[in-house]
Amino acid sequence: MEPSINFLVGGEAGQGVQTVGFLLAKALAKYGYHVFADQDYESRVRGGHNFFRVRASRAPVYAIKEQVDVLLALNRETVEIHRSELSSTGVMVYDAAILDIPKISNIYAVPVSQISQNATGNTQSANMVLLTAALALGSYDIAALQEMLRQYFGGDAGEKNARAAAAAHQFVKEHPLSSISLKLELLGGAPRLLLTGNEAMALGALAAGCRFVAAYPMTPITPIIEYLAGKGVDFGLVMVPAEDEIAAINMAIGAGYAGVRAMTATSGGGFCLMVEGLGLAGMTETPVVIIEGQRPGPAIGLPTRQEQGDLDFVLHASHGEFPRVVLTPATIEESFWAVVKAFNLAEKYQLPVIVMTDHHLATSYGTIEKIDLAKVEIDRGSLAHAFDGEYKRHLFTDSGISPRAFPGKSATLVVTDSDEHDETGHLTEDPALRTRMMNKRMGKLELVKHDIASPRLEGAANPEIILVSWGSTYGAVREATQELLQAGLKIAHLNLSEIFPFPSVEVKTALGSCQKVIVIEGNATGQMAKLLQRETCLPVNGLVLRYDGRPFIPAEIAAAVRKEVE
Repeated sequence: MEPSINFLVGGEAGQGVQTVGFLLAKALAKYGYHVFADQDYESRVRGGHNFFRVRASRAPVYAIKEQVDVLLALNRETVEIHRSELSSTGVMVYDAAILDIPKISNIYAVPVSQISQNATGNTQSANMVLLTAALALGSYDIAALQEMLRQYFGGDAGEKNARAAAAAHQFVKEHPLSSISLKLELLGGAPRLLLTGNEAMALGALAAGCRFVAAYPMTPITPIIEYLAGKGVDFGLVMVPAEDEIAAINMAIGAGYAGVRAMTATSGGGFCLMVEGLGLAGMTETPVVIIEGQRPGPAIGLPTRQEQGDLDFVLHASHGEFPRVVLTPATIEESFWAVVKAFNLAEKYQLPVIVMTDHHLATSYGTIEKIDLAKVEIDRGSLAHAFDGEYKRHLFTDSGISPRAFPGKSATLVVTDSDEHDETGHLTEDPALRTRMMNKRMGKLELVKHDIASPRLEGAANPEIILVSWGSTYGAVREATQELLQAGLKIAHLNLSEIFPFPSVEVKTALGSCQKVIVIEGNATGQMAKLLQRETCLPVNGLVLRYDGRPFIPAEIAAAVRKEVE
């Protein structure tokens, strides 16, 4: 694997940890590096311990490594917690005012407050001084950094931060650290996008033609609705900050009934409140897209932490039976395309589509190549352009899909009902008609299967061991698989990004006759493992689970797999 450079910025809430981390990731991306960065923060406005990890490499990276090459400490607690994570050649850059640390080879003290005060007249740029010092140790071009700071902050703030950066750069030149091996080279190449999973999903909604969003803010999906709210005027999109999740999903369903591409977004706790509305969309065959951002539960759980504990819930939410589609993108780029596909599937098959993300994927940053918007296709499904006599919203057809008409278009009366109904949308209790309507709705699952992508299989040909993952665990499992391949194991990795309807035939084919199937997922009960067994009747020979609120690290997966195969 291509070597990488790993940074960690630590401090308390309110010290600008996220700003420093983001600008560090942006600076490395501008230099031509592939970047992956994740955030670890507590559910508080001030205090606590937050950190931001950034990994950069010449080759694409999909996960974080625990070993740190450059540690930027904004407070004493960061030094105490993370100093042990420094690599043998790593360096810690810290504010000299934090504490008196003996001057040894891998410690670099910077008088950040003094430099900021002298350069700008105040200490507000102290964290930019620390950022610049770290980059300057790697010979990062100061002019490029100053330009980025001016663009990011703008106006007087941009100029002050640029001056602080210049002063910090000069300090490093006058006080070099001879032992450091960090060297940042200008790689060049075509510029890449630096996005979070949330931003990619929001962009996917805009590209897909979403024009109505109703949502109640809840970690980790709040940035999606904030982003879309800011784009309303430019894209003709209505963003409604609903009073709760019940109102949000019902508004989105109403917009979908009226013919508008509509969505809502929530976390697991908010999705609980949406369940009755989900059933309404299923019964009335109304297209709606729901983004569900997982975090640890139950109840409030760990609101700013990572988990994949909602799979069973999302697959089975609501009383009664009706079809739904569940997509679980694995990467930031996939997050964009998953939302585009969700809108197409929702309208093509007239059902709810749920896109499951999680805190790690939603809030992590990554570089991706420029998105080719020419590849975005819009499929609005079967539309009723002309019909004889009374319009039948739930008309029985050979395909099972009834042509949609929108209320307010010509003289069309569009009737549907949350009770069981006949073809015209009026309620019925006729048992034969109930059976026929149920078969009509449930039959869509067989049709949707043709649009579900096959899982991604990577690694050795004819493997003896296959690691199975879903959603955001992809990156860490991918790198663990590469490590184990280099160690001589005949191993491969199967990742599912589109889970329901479950691609049983494709999974069976992929698993083939391998000797050992190990499922890796972020929950306590092995929900994907149980789903795989139920849908394929194949055995699962091992589980690697994590449910402490933190994302997987490649090294821990590799170690756990070695234990499983011993």
